[in-house]
Amino acid sequence: MPQFPTLDQADVKGKRVLVRLDLNVPLDNGTVSDATRIERAKPTVTELSAKGAKVILLSHFGRPKGRDPKESLKPVADAAARIFGKPVAFADDCVGASAEQAVAAMKAGDILCLENTRFHKEEEKNDPAFVAALAKLGDVYVNDAFSAAHRAHASTEGLAHKLPAYAGRSLQAELEALGKALETPRRPVAAIVGGAKISTKLDLLGNLLKKVDSLIIGGAMANTFLLAQGKPVGKSLVERDLIATAQQIMRQAAEANREIVLPVDVVVAQKFEANAPSRAVGVDQVGADDMILDIGPKSIEHVVSVLARSKTLVWNGPFGAFEMEPFDTGTVAVAEAAAELTGAGKLVSIAGGGDTVAAVNAAGVGDRLTYVSTAGGAFLEWLEGKALPGVEALKKP
Repeated sequence: MPQFPTLDQADVKGKRVLVRLDLNVPLDNGTVSDATRIERAKPTVTELSAKGAKVILLSHFGRPKGRDPKESLKPVADAAARIFGKPVAFADDCVGASAEQAVAAMKAGDILCLENTRFHKEEEKNDPAFVAALAKLGDVYVNDAFSAAHRAHASTEGLAHKLPAYAGRSLQAELEALGKALETPRRPVAAIVGGAKISTKLDLLGNLLKKVDSLIIGGAMANTFLLAQGKPVGKSLVERDLIATAQQIMRQAAEANREIVLPVDVVVAQKFEANAPSRAVGVDQVGADDMILDIGPKSIEHVVSVLARSKTLVWNGPFGAFEMEPFDTGTVAVAEAAAELTGAGKLVSIAGGGDTVAAVNAAGVGDRLTYVSTAGGAFLEWLEGKALPGVEALKKP
């Protein structure tokens, strides 16, 4: 990966440091219900504060159309203060007089959160005048928001061209983990790609086929591949218009000497509801009224054996309807095996994407994998081989 400057190279003492975080966290009645993203920002914010910087936090929140009190960052700033263990002042705008006055009142080590950048439509347009108005508030720019790095917005990309720019600790950890996964991996490399639709992951499958040794396909996506092999899928979720695409992917894999791992047995039920009567059957024995809702025990064994002979794993997407028992068995069993191999030093395991994070956390192994990315779109675009504007802007020429 091309070198990007980190906080190790930044001179921040006494300087105004604009720190782009992703504070777009879920709120429930004005209270943060999942503070993971704030917790991940803590090392960067507290390090800058301890080094005597004036730490000025920037973030978007939701998708407001102009100023909207319901989309204010104020309750998030209050939660951040508790997590950082330091007061976090708040300015009711991110540019203009109120922001400038709040910044002017700061002392070394202080933390200030500016209001939602998306209250200004110029943020998403990466408008040069808006970038300049933000840049006026700082001397140094730090990006610690990998999950927003796929967007070329004013606060994620524009600022990096106006001020000395550095990667924060969370962004640094993410880029180093991803580099280990696909750019300089220990081989063999396995990838698990699950989820409902091939159509949303065509670029991903195409890029991974070039990079990995084994491509393990799970979730409803696998049903389309099974149908493409002439297997019965009953009433399962499939994309019939993508059968030819699935066949083409399998041909490309064979030509490139890449292994595609599909289920050999599946768990089926006739109703998609919790604890519905279910049974495991071979992929040739799926009945006309059956729905495939998970991989079966032989498939679990096969996937685990592939992981056991791999050195690196990239995981995006669950195996079955993991949010509903008993159809979480496959995902949980594979997650547990990946965690054990990681703990034994035999596997570098990188997981990411919304459903994947929920799945590994539900399996209780989120803290036992090498790295779990909370970034959804940015993680996927990176896996697809796309350049991320917020990262590209940091790279040294």
